[in-house]
Amino acid sequence: MSIAYFKEFKPKLFTVLKKGYTTKNLSSDLISGLIVAIVALPLSMAFAIASGASPEKGLYTAIIGGFLISLLGGSRYQIGGPAGAFIVIVYGIIYKHGYDGLMLATIIAGLILILMGLLKLGSVIKFIPYPVTKGFSAGIAMIIFITQLNDFFGMGIKKVPSEFFEKIMTYFEHISDINLTTTLIGVLSILIIIYSKKITTKIPGPFIAVIFGVAIMYILKLPIETIQDRFGSIPNSLPHPQLPPFSLAKIKAVITDAVTIAILGAIESLLSAVVADGMTGSKHRSNMELIAQGIANIASPLFTGLPATGTIARTATNIKNGAFSPLSGIFHALWVLLFMLLLSPIIIKIPFATLAAILIVVAYNMSELDHIKDLFKAPKSDISVFLTTFLLTVIIDLNVAIQVGMLLAVLLFMRRMISMTEIKDLKIELDKSEEKDEEDIFDPDATYNKIIPNGVDLYELSGPFFFGVADKVKNTLTSIENTPKVFILRMRNVPMVDATGMHALIEICEYFMKRKTKVVLSGVNPYVKSLLLKAGVDQLIGEENITDHIDKALEVAKKYL
Repeated sequence: MSIAYFKEFKPKLFTVLKKGYTTKNLSSDLISGLIVAIVALPLSMAFAIASGASPEKGLYTAIIGGFLISLLGGSRYQIGGPAGAFIVIVYGIIYKHGYDGLMLATIIAGLILILMGLLKLGSVIKFIPYPVTKGFSAGIAMIIFITQLNDFFGMGIKKVPSEFFEKIMTYFEHISDINLTTTLIGVLSILIIIYSKKITTKIPGPFIAVIFGVAIMYILKLPIETIQDRFGSIPNSLPHPQLPPFSLAKIKAVITDAVTIAILGAIESLLSAVVADGMTGSKHRSNMELIAQGIANIASPLFTGLPATGTIARTATNIKNGAFSPLSGIFHALWVLLFMLLLSPIIIKIPFATLAAILIVVAYNMSELDHIKDLFKAPKSDISVFLTTFLLTVIIDLNVAIQVGMLLAVLLFMRRMISMTEIKDLKIELDKSEEKDEEDIFDPDATYNKIIPNGVDLYELSGPFFFGVADKVKNTLTSIENTPKVFILRMRNVPMVDATGMHALIEICEYFMKRKTKVVLSGVNPYVKSLLLKAGVDQLIGEENITDHIDKALEVAKKYL
């Protein structure tokens, strides 16, 4: 492999530090890292709890995953850790396969992410259709919101069903169990998160809400469930790394979930990196970012953490608070570690109603209702992809939603490509109109400006010649009643030909050759010609009959008349 191949596999931290790093830069990174850590502390625990795991697992993810993503990542400002987008998939894996299954799936996802980076698939991830990503992110937001209602209203339901409609029915059955005191704490927490920005932008709203919740519990001794009531204490140290038990059967059981974690992690992290680039004018290295995400997702479960990815909200907070380098992300992880070591007796006093309020606000922000409103102005096919992905995410499963959404998007794209590709008889077009269109007057290569000899049929193929249209083109051309002496197929507007299109073209050539008709191809671009030569079309009709211009094709045709 060349040196150029490895150039983009360089962590952004090394590049930034090589250019120089001052004490002022260090101060900026320490402060921004502290503020992000204050945001990450309640979010990490809330995400873990909503995922069906204990709160410290979210903290481990922010510490280990966040540290490695900033140390090795391809983005200057990326903040890594647990993300709301993973709640649905993590909850489902733990429910089906236990925490050991989640550990194994996350490690496999990490290996997939590293492979994606080494194969330079960073740019390919960007081509996942917007209606698909918007559909499953809005679906995840809906699920996060629904799952928090039990804690927000203090219903006290011990085991909430995993199915969406069963969950809704269970809530209706327990409406009489709503705890008004808990609900009031939840509502006040939401109001604090929303309106605290008008008072100060330096202290994050979720942190103020947590301080409020802990203070209320300490002062008023309210009968509201806290982290301590459900989980007891939080460890004040990192666990020793350990591998999960695994077997071939276990790997087969979680491989689909692992692929979903990898795809979701890649989308989230690269989207976050793109947002950071837009806010700062920097440029991230997408493939190095994927590799860093992969390493973080191998390490995080070894320390009993959760899947880690780049997070848009925390990355934006990092930038807004003056971060200079990836060291801010490293300091964020160290600050979270320090909080866990020193403040665990206070952390366990956080009410679940406050954590539920934080996640409800996260769900609202994740839904991006304004963007959804704009999406409904798009073509109906895009709306159908969005709605299908959204409903499948909410009602069935995120794995199914992504697969079906992508398949539907591909099928609709094919339909659009098919509608763009057409085959027409240019001699008939000439007979239909005696006047030239304005654009034909200025186009010397227009068929109107050419003399087509008797005995020559001229057809034009426009658009990609691929499997979606190959049969249509072949049937059209092989149904010509009176075969001419020379058949010219104009291909100046054919950008590509796939294997099916090539096979159809060969069959078309063979059809005319059996009827003693010479086939001449016109306007073939260099790329398409190289494919024709590889397929042996030149041996079938002669390389001199594969031309790059209509004038050359007509000259060749005259020789056969």
